[in-house]
Amino acid sequence: MRGEQGIGTGHEGRIVTDVPRWRIAAAVVLLAGLLLFAILFLPIYFHNLDFQNFVASVATRNDSGSKSDDLLRTWVLDKAHELGLPVHAGDVKIAHSPDGTRIDVRYQVRVDLPGYTVNLHFYPGAGSH
Repeated sequence: MRGEQGIGTGHEGRIVTDVPRWRIAAAVVLLAGLLLFAILFLPIYFHNLDFQNFVASVATRNDSGSKSDDLLRTWVLDKAHELGLPVHAGDVKIAHSPDGTRIDVRYQVRVDLPGYTVNLHFYPGAGSH
């Protein structure tokens, strides 16, 4: 008789309990919060990554040393605005040296959350110096 208990259940010797509803609700709220943060922040970080790659490509171009700072700055600003990044002319620093051209950009993105505001600071830069 004793060996027949639990046949086919796969739970011999284990106690199975139900998960309390409050734990399920807490997990759903936590996952929803993480999803919200991902929706708000990931696009900003991906745009910054694209922008960083663009700045690197401009700084390492063979002809970047022969281009005017204004032209390089315009290229950088146009790309930033294309990506929706709040970069201004004063945020772009360009330096020339015998080793090449260095472009540094410092900008911040303000994210308004319910009851809280965060400023994300980014420092894309590239070149030799």
